[in-house]
Amino acid sequence: MGLVEQAGAADQRSWQLTGATLALQGGPAAVDSRAGIVYDTAMGPRIVIDTSVFISALRSRRGASHGLPMLVGGSGFEIALSVPLVVEYEDAAKRMPEATGLGPEEVDDVIDYLCSVAHLQEIHFLWRPVLRDARDDHVLELAVEAGCGVVVTHNIRDFAGAEDFGVEAVTPGEFLRRIGGRS
Repeated sequence: MGLVEQAGAADQRSWQLTGATLALQGGPAAVDSRAGIVYDTAMGPRIVIDTSVFISALRSRRGASHGLPMLVGGSGFEIALSVPLVVEYEDAAKRMPEATGLGPEEVDDVIDYLCSVAHLQEIHFLWRPVLRDARDDHVLELAVEAGCGVVVTHNIRDFAGAEDFGVEAVTPGEFLRRIGGRS
């Protein structure tokens, strides 16, 4: 049958399909034997990254906040994004070019990349107000609508009540420890 290969930028996975034998390096996969297609099915939890973490990641090259976005696009987890969250990311990042060291075009590039690898979710139901800080309600709505069990944030207390919707708020360091990354 020849060679079927996929290399992911973050984890350099590759598969080789020869006859009916699948040699897999890098994680689980599913094979459609009729079409000879290999599907990567290795995906960890789906999460929402709060704007506080996104901005911290842009401001510093150290710590868990920076480490988390560096892993986006790999197989450890998937992020969910909505239009309101992307607009909030963009607005916050473009208001602080001195702190982030990024110009408007570079901010757009970062956000474009995140959008290209994220689960993009439309929001059909609004549950407001629920959280202590009403400006975070759209983050909870995204997490619920996208089936995320975790919101990664520096503002844990602002997400009190999220557990009523099956969503847990954790810090970047805690989330990285859970998936086996550095913290």
